[in-house]
Amino acid sequence: MKFSDLHENLRLEILRRIDRGILTGTILARATEFQQAHISNFLNRKRSLSLEGLDRVLAAQNLSVLDLLPPDEIRTLISPGKVASLTQTVAVVTHFAAASNPRIQPADILETVEVPDAVLHFSRERPSSGSSLWQRFVAVRIDAIQAMAMEPLLRQDSIVVIDRHYKSLAMYRSQMPTIYAVHTGEALHIGFLELDAHTLIVRPRRAQIPVRLIELSHNRQPADHIVGRICYALSEF
Repeated sequence: MKFSDLHENLRLEILRRIDRGILTGTILARATEFQQAHISNFLNRKRSLSLEGLDRVLAAQNLSVLDLLPPDEIRTLISPGKVASLTQTVAVVTHFAAASNPRIQPADILETVEVPDAVLHFSRERPSSGSSLWQRFVAVRIDAIQAMAMEPLLRQDSIVVIDRHYKSLAMYRSQMPTIYAVHTGEALHIGFLELDAHTLIVRPRRAQIPVRLIELSHNRQPADHIVGRICYALSEF
């Protein structure tokens, strides 16, 4: 499938969501940090998205490239005689287990979710020393306070998938802030991260919500507080 075909399929999927009343151009503009006019031009075929722009819309709507492929083309990706799964099962655990347990045990699992295989397979990793030995992907359910800080990107009771092999402050995508899960020992926080001298700043999406400051002691690094990168979110509409 050509890029132009993916572009058009994404446009049609966004229009379907708008027609069903679960999305608006304004919400999409806020989630992708595009101007509303840019989104309008895209939806009306007056302007095309770049590859990075396509990626931002996919991420904002929890879509993968596989979601844009027609069934016949997906079947051609499956080798004859093999059973291929287009999703992977990820364990939903407590906030404490996500932050503290290198390996997830059966007793830690609250429920499971299915995540598009492409999201996990193509995620780039930047582990810290030792974190590469941790079970990579886990998921947690976020509460009202965590969701409020990141509206409209996240909502209460969303399930977010954390890539625990991404511990770097380097931006995952250029010109698009990376969302992290961070722990302070007693709580898990969701937000954007900045480092100012020896202070890790957890910044919310909403300006009305105060930032959270984490002071780093002389023997602590930002990665010691970073649980991982939020790589996928599931919300019920």
